Amino acid sequence: MAFNFGTPSGTSGTAAATAAPAGGFGGFGTTSTTAGSAFSFSTPANTGTTGFFGSTQNKGFGFGTGFGTTTGASTGLGTGLGTGLGFGGFNTQQQQQQTTLGGLFSQPTHAPAQSNQLINTASALSAPTLLGDERDAILAKWNQLQAFWGTGKGYFNNNIPPVEFTLENPFCRFKAVGYSCMPNNKDEDGLVVLVFNKKETDIRSQQQQLVESLHKVLGGNQTLTVNVEGIKTLPDDQTEVVIYVVERSPNGTSRRVPATTLYAHFEQTNIKTQLQQLGVTLSMTRTELSPAQIKQLLQNPPAGVDPIIWEQAKVDNPDSEKLIPVPMVGFKELLRRLKVQDQMTKQHQTRLDIISEDIGELQKNQTTTMAKIAQYKRKLMDLSHRTLQVLIKQEIQRKSGYAIQADEEQLRVQLDTIQGELNAPTQFKGRLNELMSQIRMQNHFGAVKSEERYYIDADLLREIKQHLKQQQEGLSHLISIIKDDLEDIKLVEHGLNETIHIRGGVFS
Repeated sequence: MAFNFGTPSGTSGTAAATAAPAGGFGGFGTTSTTAGSAFSFSTPANTGTTGFFGSTQNKGFGFGTGFGTTTGASTGLGTGLGTGLGFGGFNTQQQQQQTTLGGLFSQPTHAPAQSNQLINTASALSAPTLLGDERDAILAKWNQLQAFWGTGKGYFNNNIPPVEFTLENPFCRFKAVGYSCMPNNKDEDGLVVLVFNKKETDIRSQQQQLVESLHKVLGGNQTLTVNVEGIKTLPDDQTEVVIYVVERSPNGTSRRVPATTLYAHFEQTNIKTQLQQLGVTLSMTRTELSPAQIKQLLQNPPAGVDPIIWEQAKVDNPDSEKLIPVPMVGFKELLRRLKVQDQMTKQHQTRLDIISEDIGELQKNQTTTMAKIAQYKRKLMDLSHRTLQVLIKQEIQRKSGYAIQADEEQLRVQLDTIQGELNAPTQFKGRLNELMSQIRMQNHFGAVKSEERYYIDADLLREIKQHLKQQQEGLSHLISIIKDDLEDIKLVEHGLNETIHIRGGVFS
């Protein structure tokens, strides 16, 4: 039997089935001897029994369709997709309420058939009596090899059919335990997953047509609105579409159709046929598991998985609140999980590339903004200087004709002190000379190495020019004073010479 989180083919409505169990992971509902797929967390065709994670034909890995009972095939959208919650379009007529909480978790009770299966398997692996000579030992080793591999048939007796070795047999070596995220959505959220056998680009380009087609599948009721919650790419050119349906009541209120109700409608034979025509290969609900369901799941190791390994997997669970251990049996399941992981890695890389592009754009904007801020700072400083000059001229005109006051005299003394400090050779003037020499050296090196260029801030250059201009004016004033003094000296000298000649004439 397959690893089923639900109920294989059965015909009765209670947890105690008439068929013998095959040792599958199911056992939370009814089981039969019909073998399922190699590895499936789904429920093959069921006419009326509720499995642990859901009801009819829930193919693929998923945490099923809820916890409860199934509805008969005659449940229609017009008569109801609900349980009488006050919305007229969803009044359900449940026809076959078949299991209760106790029956849902009841274990198969047909131990004799299971014992015969184990006895036949043990005989095929250890003591076959097919040939009656030493060749039976070789046949036993061959059966062991097939059991280890998980495929083939083990012949052991001429009167008994051979044992079918599947990947679920306890001796299969190709088994491991992985972890899957548990859904955290409630049934009231109404999220139902539809897997389409189409590419994501096709689904997105035809999303509006898809919504209209699903609305027609729901009967075209004007009070219902189909909404797409999300679209995600799956391996093998498949796409997962998460939808929910909103029902509007005549009084203006609205609510989401429960996920189990919507899924039960999709599982009807005629509705499922219409979904298949749209390309839907799988439908399941996305609802959280109850604590009782999680506890029951963890307490019972899957068929063929060593209880010790299962217990160790529970201990090694990195996040028991969000992850749940699941068996991986066979290379197909390993390949499937590898494809899903590669797909998620690509999606993460795509998201990282988008984030990287956004960060690069933000960095460019930041650089531009910083440049503009520096430019505005320079403009602000220029305007401040111009405003100060205007205020100085205005203050000069206002104070024109008035005597110097005491506070102004104090300011003049402070300014003279500052001016003296600026002109001191060992302080700012020396630093300014050093700066000028460095500028000359840089200009000299710039002539040698044209590729090296240095720039001086415009404000600093203006201050340097102003200082040099003041120095030049001071030198010019000093030169003019010296010239005046020289003229005065010449005048004095000329007067002395004339005096000497006059005295000489008198004495002669």
